[in-house]
Amino acid sequence: MFVVATPLGFTVRTTERYWHIITTIKHPIVLGKEEEIKLTLQQPDEVRQSKSDPNVYLFYRSDGENHWLCAVVKRLNGDGFLVTAYRSRNIKEGNQIWPL
Repeated sequence: MFVVATPLGFTVRTTERYWHIITTIKHPIVLGKEEEIKLTLQQPDEVRQSKSDPNVYLFYRSDGENHWLCAVVKRLNGDGFLVTAYRSRNIKEGNQIWPL
């Protein structure tokens, strides 16, 4: 469905089939927000590395309504893939790695 470059120097991909799972089963709130999620990956306000898995990154971008769009990415062998995406009131714990 899309492949986008992140400011961390790797790309993130997802398929139409997996995006359908995210938007119908996991987090229907992001249905129709493909462009906003791509922008979150390309131009995040903040990126955090998961405390429990150093290969998982949480990309955050303000949605302008006192919430954050979060795109969760797993990076394996240099490539990133979208795990999920959702809207949140708060930024989760983790080590902030971008911007430094």
